[in-house]
Amino acid sequence: MKHDVTGFARRYAKALRSHLQAASPAKLETALRLGRQAVVDKIETLELARIHEQSMPEADGKKDPLDKKRLSDEFFAEAVAPIVETHRASRENQRQLKVQSQTLSRRTQELASANRQLELGILRRKEVEAALKQSGEHYAKLLQDSVQLQNGLRRLTQQVLAAQEDERKKISLTLQDQIAQTLVGIELRLCSLKKEARFNTEGLKAEIASTQRLVAKSARWVRKVARQFGGL
Repeated sequence: MKHDVTGFARRYAKALRSHLQAASPAKLETALRLGRQAVVDKIETLELARIHEQSMPEADGKKDPLDKKRLSDEFFAEAVAPIVETHRASRENQRQLKVQSQTLSRRTQELASANRQLELGILRRKEVEAALKQSGEHYAKLLQDSVQLQNGLRRLTQQVLAAQEDERKKISLTLQDQIAQTLVGIELRLCSLKKEARFNTEGLKAEIASTQRLVAKSARWVRKVARQFGGL
């Protein structure tokens, strides 16, 4: 909000008249102070120019008009300098503000892009963690199934070995029985041959041949059973 322009205009007119009369550097200092006050009072360049025109005294013939105009222009130039400088500073501030705004906008875009990348990275990490967890559970189940399968194979192997051992025992017993029976039969034949050898030579030959066949047959059976027994 502007201050009292009328009071400022009176002070300006008084200082201008004093400058036109004395034309000293001290008077220009007064113009500079008035210009700074104009900035405080928010008086713009055009309004200060109007005040300056209104403050110009009437020609009195004592001073050269050109000299009077020069002194007047000096005073106005000194008074308006703070306003011009303020406008220049304001433009510079606006320029810097624009640059900063552009920089901020660029940084905001970069930050938004970085946030999107971060969100994508977090999403990928969660997906990888979920996949690893699922994969871990899958492999854990496979491991558990493998352990169970190994245990089952171990039990089955033990059962097969136990069955084979039982079969070996049965075959061994059977083989022992058959061999014992064959040997008993051979022993009986030999005893019979011993008795008949005293009385019947022809019968002895027939008994010997029969006994040989019995031995050959028994030997074949023993080999057959031994092969079966060895394949278990």
